[in-house]
Amino acid sequence: MIEIVLDIAGVLLALVIFCLAGLAFRRRLLQRGGGTFDSSLRLHKQASGKGWSLGIARYSGDSVEWFRVFSFGFRPRRVFSRNALVVNSRRDPAANEALGLYAGHVVIECQQAGQGFELAMAEDALTGFLAWLEAAPPGRRHAPL
Repeated sequence: MIEIVLDIAGVLLALVIFCLAGLAFRRRLLQRGGGTFDSSLRLHKQASGKGWSLGIARYSGDSVEWFRVFSFGFRPRRVFSRNALVVNSRRDPAANEALGLYAGHVVIECQQAGQGFELAMAEDALTGFLAWLEAAPPGRRHAPL
């Protein structure tokens, strides 16, 4: 009986290690081309500070692709177009939000196609993100911070 339990435990441990290795490999592939930064996304604002999803954002031409950290998919969950993206405001995370975000991140409230959402990223990533938005072709309208 003990042998069966040990066999099951060994298989489960191998499965956990395999999954963690898969997540690390996927992250490495996503970051391979450069232009990535850690970012969290919240689609619906909640008073409790919940609803944040940890992710990786990647610049891709005139868009930013956002991938969930804990996913095996290689397609982005969200794509934010530079031409339609508007940054409305910036703020520090509330105390109840800070637990669900990467350390040291700031929150920006954005809008795209009439839908509001929030992104959280590090200060240096925010600087690059705003510079990327500002580098849009002439004639594109957007509201800077």
